[in-house]
Amino acid sequence: MNFEGILLAICTFFIIGLLHPIVIKTEYYFGTKYWWLWLVSGLGCCIAALFVVSIFWSALLGVTGASLLWGIGELFDQKKRVEKGWFPMNPKRKDQYNLVNNKKDYTK
Repeated sequence: MNFEGILLAICTFFIIGLLHPIVIKTEYYFGTKYWWLWLVSGLGCCIAALFVVSIFWSALLGVTGASLLWGIGELFDQKKRVEKGWFPMNPKRKDQYNLVNNKKDYTK
């Protein structure tokens, strides 16, 4: 029996599950200014996937790279979610948000 497909699916699930809170924490502590790190990491993983001989590890690098690249959009979407009041805002970076239409009081 070949379990690599199932193992790849499990690893993919964990990669996505791990990157989701990292996107949230990145936006909270640093905002969107480090989006380029996600780009470099994602491209690095995708390029590395081209040179790895093992199909399993190549696919895993590809999934990681694609997830990191997808995380760039999620990082900017997370900022919008914070502006809507759906997620907590870092009060130290209040000046970086467009809070004109948001009636929530973030001064506390």
